Amino acid sequence: MTNTDHIETYDDVTISHEAEHSSALKKCLLISPHFPPSSLAGVHRMRHLSKHLKNVGWYPIVLCVHENFHEEKLEADLARLVPDDVEVIKVAALPIEATRRLGIGDISLRARSHLRRKLFEILSEQKIDIVCITGAPYYPMLLADEIKRRHKIPVVLDFQDPWVSAWGGSQPILSKSGLSHRLATHFEPRAIRSASGITCVSQAQCEALATRYPWFDRSRMVAIPIGGDADDFLALSAQGADRAAGFLAQDRINLSYVGTIWPPVMRTLEAILSAVARVRLTHPRLYENLRFNFIGTTANSHDTTGYRVRPLADRLGISDVVYEVPQRIPYLDALATMVHSNGLLMLGSDEAHYSASKIYPVLMSGRPYLSLFMRDSSSHDILVGAGGGLAYSFQSSDAVLDIVPELADGIVRLAIEPDTFSRANTVAYAPYEAHAIAQRFAELFDTLHHKNSNRRLCA
Repeated sequence: MTNTDHIETYDDVTISHEAEHSSALKKCLLISPHFPPSSLAGVHRMRHLSKHLKNVGWYPIVLCVHENFHEEKLEADLARLVPDDVEVIKVAALPIEATRRLGIGDISLRARSHLRRKLFEILSEQKIDIVCITGAPYYPMLLADEIKRRHKIPVVLDFQDPWVSAWGGSQPILSKSGLSHRLATHFEPRAIRSASGITCVSQAQCEALATRYPWFDRSRMVAIPIGGDADDFLALSAQGADRAAGFLAQDRINLSYVGTIWPPVMRTLEAILSAVARVRLTHPRLYENLRFNFIGTTANSHDTTGYRVRPLADRLGISDVVYEVPQRIPYLDALATMVHSNGLLMLGSDEAHYSASKIYPVLMSGRPYLSLFMRDSSSHDILVGAGGGLAYSFQSSDAVLDIVPELADGIVRLAIEPDTFSRANTVAYAPYEAHAIAQRFAELFDTLHHKNSNRRLCA
């Protein structure tokens, strides 16, 4: 159930304990409805923080929803990447079978009463110095106001993606996405008003929030990317090739994209596949030896039929070299697929705020890559600085197809001259490694904790 031996089970929670933490460490409560063994991409933010914060002066406690109430497939191997000494508190949720009839699937809503009750029980029984709430899902952020009113504790809201987005605003009002956007525009300002600090995964995302809420103190808003943990690759050991075998063609040059395909990246996907079609014409013999793998293109670990790449590949006449696995695959399988591919592909969205967390595992994998991001994207800047591959950019979605000839040349080089690429510069991506990300969170926590302590002394 958890990754520790000492477990106490209550009516709605499972609590794992470690030995008494050092009194020199301040305590932070990390609220994340999803946490390993959940397989969703959003778990890595708090997984990294829970592992590394102790080394920078903060003792983390994770509050999440028990895996028995998650819909996605679980990953025991991912849970084993969480150190045994991390304290994790798990609560129950309403079963999805009961809430789906009401149109409610969001796990943070199904678990709201349990999360809230356990949250305030912890705050009443322990000296917590700061609370950090990550999203998506975002609804737990609405607890910030009550936390501050009842316990006078600073609250940091961590936006891994935009709650309010331009894409959401473009959806039909009566659609599910349109309704979610309307709810977001109503609830986001309420959460922001109660925040002591805000973190976003990119500077562009911070700027978007600052523009929407000019009354929020900009000095308390920090861009901190997701980052990656090089230690994760150590867990592959001798099993790496076996994990990757089911997704790669043994007799071809494998160029792989591992991750979700969603509407804002469809234009970059079209550009990449159009470049593949061009390679078919310009280098037919090489084309026959290529395979382009698109693995885990939906966010759903159960979806085996929701193809997002295949229809476009069929239209362009390149389906013979395109292989797609729609369902999300286990995290270590994804890492193994990267490590054992001949080269990697990275697709950015047509939104400048987009910061791709997947770029960090790619850089750490040691494989050469071809990337395509908006020129103003922080991900593109990081890739250019790190090297190790071919980083292409576009100014607007209308212009992305203009660089198809360059992309085709890049694919050819990636396929036939992979040894001409040096490894990504570790110094360039060192600020984005998990321990460095934890340090940046600790600096924000320290600042807010110091201000709060002074405020209490003066009260």
